[in-house]
Amino acid sequence: MTEDVETLLTLSRALGAPERHLAIGPEGNASVRVDDAHLVIKASGTSLATLTANQVVTVRYRELLNLLAQPGNDDDVTQEAYRKATVDGRGHRPSVEALLHAVLMDQTDAKFIAHTHPIAVNQLLCSTAADLLIAGALFPDQIVVLGRHQMLVPYVDPGVPLARAIAQQLSEFQAKHGISPKVLYLANHGIFALGQTADEALLISEMAVKTSRILVGAIAVGGPRFMDAEEVDRIDGRPDEHYRRKLNGQK
Repeated sequence: MTEDVETLLTLSRALGAPERHLAIGPEGNASVRVDDAHLVIKASGTSLATLTANQVVTVRYRELLNLLAQPGNDDDVTQEAYRKATVDGRGHRPSVEALLHAVLMDQTDAKFIAHTHPIAVNQLLCSTAADLLIAGALFPDQIVVLGRHQMLVPYVDPGVPLARAIAQQLSEFQAKHGISPKVLYLANHGIFALGQTADEALLISEMAVKTSRILVGAIAVGGPRFMDAEEVDRIDGRPDEHYRRKLNGQK
């Protein structure tokens, strides 16, 4: 077992820890880019909390990207593409979200990707207040960990349709802001945390939860007071904050 896979297993078990309320049972998935052609991802139907080395799948992820150009959303075509792209499945299929992980690996420099369904975040993502998650910054560490801008994706059927929608919206986000998001909020679904390291992917996931809890509390007592643009610029540009980001494996 390689070091990357060992690290992926550690990340997965942390994401699935019951006290974090990020995912239960077979919910969620995590992946690591092991080289320019392959990613390793949690197998479909397995649990993040108890993931073992025999429950991860190695996939030639760039081959999956061909599904984006296929017309429609044929489940049989998708399953065959997954089968052909799987290098070592150990008797398992890759997660249904493997194509989305492939899109994110292809369009960003993330090495570890964590997808979870946090209760605290989904309280907002399943409400009419979901837009507030990307409306502004509430506190300094939100900016340091999650960045100045995040991405909110309207609900789309998981699998090929969602991967197509995110590929397009991600390109538009990058063109507008000149960077990739650290976290993707998926309406009525969950979050994707994009990290350079496993620790960063976990930190992003936890900060998204903290942000959501603070936002729900702020809504309850009169509404959020987002930081001014000048305040955000100051935090984002402070040398000490750049130092802290480096310590956390961030850019």
